[in-house]
Amino acid sequence: MTTLGLIGSGNIGGTLARLAVAAGIDVVLSNSRGPETLAELVAELGERARAATPAEAAAAGDIVVVTVPLKAYQQVPAEPLVGKVVIDTNNYYPGRDGDFPDLEAGVATSSELLQRHLPRSRVVKAFNNILFKHLAVLGRPAGAADRTALPIAGDDTEAKTVAAELISVLGYDTVDIGALADSWRTQPDTPVYGTPYAVAEPFWEHEAAPADAEKVRKAVEAAER
Repeated sequence: MTTLGLIGSGNIGGTLARLAVAAGIDVVLSNSRGPETLAELVAELGERARAATPAEAAAAGDIVVVTVPLKAYQQVPAEPLVGKVVIDTNNYYPGRDGDFPDLEAGVATSSELLQRHLPRSRVVKAFNNILFKHLAVLGRPAGAADRTALPIAGDDTEAKTVAAELISVLGYDTVDIGALADSWRTQPDTPVYGTPYAVAEPFWEHEAAPADAEKVRKAVEAAER
C-alpha cells in the first residue's frame, strides 16, 4: 500500500490529499505551522489521513509531494527523502518569493533548485500548471474519453514512471516533457499554465474543462522564452 507524504498542505496539497484518499491511498500531511493546525483537514479526510511534522511526512511517504512556496524550499528536510521520488509542485512568483537570480536569468528552473537541495532524491515536476479547483474536479478513470493530462518533467526516467503511475491513480494521464531543465515550459505565463484546463480565460475565473494529452502537448510546445 502506497503512502503519500505531503510537505505543505495548502490548496494543492489539500487537493492532492483528497484525491489520494478517494483513490484508497494513505496520506501523511504536514505544514510549517504544526500538525495541530491540520486537525480539521485530517478529520475531513478520515482514517486514511494523519498529520505530522515535515520530517515525519517525508519519512512516512513512499512518494512525497513538496508543495510549499518556493522561497521556503531550503527548509524541506533532505535526509528523510534520500532515495525517494519527490514530486515538486512549486512555481516561482517573484512578488511572493523574492529575487532568485538563476531563475531570473533563465539558467535554472525552480525544480532544479529543489533537486540541488535534495541531491540524493529523485525530483519530478508535476501539478504546478493547473489551478487547484480544476485539479479537484477533472480526474477521470483510466481510459475515459474526457481524461485530462498533466505535464511532468524529471531527470530520472524511473522516477517519472513512478510519478506517472501515482498521477494515473489520482485520475490523470501524463505528458512527459523532458528533463527538469525543460520544466520552464510549464511555468507561470506559459501556454500550458492554467489555460488548457478552463472553459475560457482568465482560467482562474472559469469552470474546469478537460484537456487531453494532445492539447497539453501542443501547449507545452508553444512555450517561448
